[in-house]
Amino acid sequence: MLGMSVTDVTAARAATTTGLNTPSGYRAGIVGTGFMGGVHAHAVRVSGGEVIAVAAGSERSAREAAPGMHAGRAVAAVHELIEADDVDVVHVCTPNHLHQQITLAAIAAGKHVVCEKPLAVRAADAAAMVEAATHAGVIGTVPFVYRFHPMIREARRKVRSGEIGTVHLMHGSYLQDWLSKPSDDNWRVDPESGGASRAFADIGSHWCDLLEFVTGDLIGALSARTSTVNLQRGEHTEAAVATEDLVTLQFETIAGVLGTATISQVSPGRKNRLFLEVSGAEASLAFDQEEPEKLWQGGRTGSKLLVRDPETLSTESARYARIPAGHAQGYQDCFNNFVIDTATAVAGDAPDGLPTFADGLRGAQIAEAVLASADSRTWVEVPR
Repeated sequence: MLGMSVTDVTAARAATTTGLNTPSGYRAGIVGTGFMGGVHAHAVRVSGGEVIAVAAGSERSAREAAPGMHAGRAVAAVHELIEADDVDVVHVCTPNHLHQQITLAAIAAGKHVVCEKPLAVRAADAAAMVEAATHAGVIGTVPFVYRFHPMIREARRKVRSGEIGTVHLMHGSYLQDWLSKPSDDNWRVDPESGGASRAFADIGSHWCDLLEFVTGDLIGALSARTSTVNLQRGEHTEAAVATEDLVTLQFETIAGVLGTATISQVSPGRKNRLFLEVSGAEASLAFDQEEPEKLWQGGRTGSKLLVRDPETLSTESARYARIPAGHAQGYQDCFNNFVIDTATAVAGDAPDGLPTFADGLRGAQIAEAVLASADSRTWVEVPR
């Protein structure tokens, strides 16, 4: 049974409370053994699947990482993992510029694919990946995992059911500080590895995905400004850093709703603060990813703080409340739920709200529109 539990009691509660119907036999191969590779491996295992094999930039790196990822074996080359008969799903956790190449090879081998975001460094490449997966009839998913917070599902239900009234305003931010110092460096800084957009493609895509997921409304046009605060970083001292540290964004949705967002990887003290607020005619809703057990609902005559409790949440939200109230769920739990839903889709029954390659393409299109707007200093239409 593919399901997460910390005790037999919790497992039994999850089975009766959440209604998750998850298949067994999820056999994964993971390409990439860094932080995200470890997160994927953990999600596969605690969800009842098996990490069959891992591949990395070198055979030595794969061998060193395999025990910590509880992988059955380390392989010398990516193609060996992709072509393995006992691997059904390939998880791509490499630097961004390798996503398309590895994903297309896996699809050609008949594998389902979980590919980290951004799905590709160019929207045209992401579109090719969507087309390939569709043509091959395989499942392709992207870890927009903040969708799997139960309180986000509750916000989505309230907005889409009309409970907060007609939406008038959307705003928020996604702030981090891990690149706030000139000495901070990472492969994502280099456009050859990470792509032309860094801060927005990396975390701004999460914010936009969550906005559109909650509201069901798409960003139709946007005006953006970008800034590179640290022009030189670590080893990048011979030439100025070419990717952005922060983005300010104003937008209008297809339904005509206005909104703003601030995206930053250079905000000291903000570790991973994704904040989203949606204001309707009758009420406003606000979610803070650093306090994911809560959803604020405000009105003219009073406000209230809703907490994650499987006993009081709606059915679609309680489905992802994997443990009882008072036992905090977080980022890894979201990833676990994402893998569970991916496995369910692989088994032939895609759950509602599963982020697919099409959503990854959407993120790439918005990122390109952001860069185009910042370059031209004009409003830019976002492809639908």
